Amino acid sequence: MDIINSVMESYGLTPLPDKTVEAMAYVPFQQYDSKIYKPAQALESGTAYPVLDKPFFGSKCLGGKDD
Repeated sequence: MDIINSVMESYGLTPLPDKTVEAMAYVPFQQYDSKIYKPAQALESGTAYPVLDKPFFGSKCLGGKDD
């Protein structure tokens, strides 16, 4: 068990609150993944973590007129 999971379990924490309120934004705790990009790929992607690499394709995602 990694340290983050150990601390979360010890204090009864979860990635998101148990009770949420409508119209409030909640961001879950980032779960550490040991996979990271090599430095050149990290610079190109703008992040060292593959799970955070979310390329923006603009209207191409929704079948826009530029397809």
